[in-house]
Amino acid sequence: MVTKATVIGTGAMGTVAAQVLAHNNVHVALLGRRSEQVDDLLVHRENRRYLRGIKLSDRIVPTLDASRALANAELVVSSIPCQHLRGVWEQLGSAVEPDVPICSVTKGIETETLERPTQIIAEFAANHPLAVLSGPSIAPEVARCLPATVVVACADASVARTIQGVMSTSWFRIYTNPDVLGVELAGALKNVIALAAGILDGLKAGDNAKSALLTRGLVEITRLGTSMGARPQTFVGLAGVGDLVTTCFSPMGRNRSAGERIGFGVDVETVLSSGASVIEGIPTTRAVLELARAHKVEMPITQAVYDVLFDGKSPLDAITDLMNRPPRGEGPD
Repeated sequence: MVTKATVIGTGAMGTVAAQVLAHNNVHVALLGRRSEQVDDLLVHRENRRYLRGIKLSDRIVPTLDASRALANAELVVSSIPCQHLRGVWEQLGSAVEPDVPICSVTKGIETETLERPTQIIAEFAANHPLAVLSGPSIAPEVARCLPATVVVACADASVARTIQGVMSTSWFRIYTNPDVLGVELAGALKNVIALAAGILDGLKAGDNAKSALLTRGLVEITRLGTSMGARPQTFVGLAGVGDLVTTCFSPMGRNRSAGERIGFGVDVETVLSSGASVIEGIPTTRAVLELARAHKVEMPITQAVYDVLFDGKSPLDAITDLMNRPPRGEGPD
């Protein structure tokens, strides 16, 4: 039974993970990187930047002291944006006590290495059981105890069951899944499709277009995932289609909202600089296209998003070109 855990990262999902653990009588060290954020958490007992109005449990201790936070931790939850993950784990990896499970809630692919979050963590925390928690879990809703259902994936089924037990509540239901690769890929790739969904919203293209985008986007996600060795069942489950639907339709979805602004005509740099949260789908788009080329997989929607984000193509032209692709039969290939 886990009685002490450490959550690395004071963003929305890190704070929610800490709250869920604390609800189950776990004492949680919430490890931050910026003194102003940790000080604000200590003084106000709420994450005013990301989850205003949600009071932190008394079992949560925000801290900057990594050594103290990780000492005697029986579970570590990693909630660092993907493009910053390497630097954090390079510093912290050796401080995690031997054999302690590490559960990632990060969604993305590192642009320089094309590595997934658990692959990055493994470089600096060898010989630790690694798991990933993912699925449709908009943080503000989970923080308000609205019902959500996700999956935890781990090669070691007993570790997955441990995390399932310590993080399940009456409003946060967790299923186990052995497919770490598929769950991580689904969580990263859905953000690219969410950007496209937001662009459609910005263009006021309608629900028919958005439904088609989600359907064909899921085909792209599955196509790449299975070519890399993931289980096809994963992509029609919670980590795949479940997370995709939530991210593409929720007004709180960061990537969908960013895409909507781009569809309205706001330039990408302004979108990136004006938000409080990381828009993980933007760098992930680069990484996904590189993976697609390496595995010889066709991903026209991802290519269209890339063209808008990085090549200056207008959103309307990108959608028009997608609609004018040569006719073909429907199917996964």
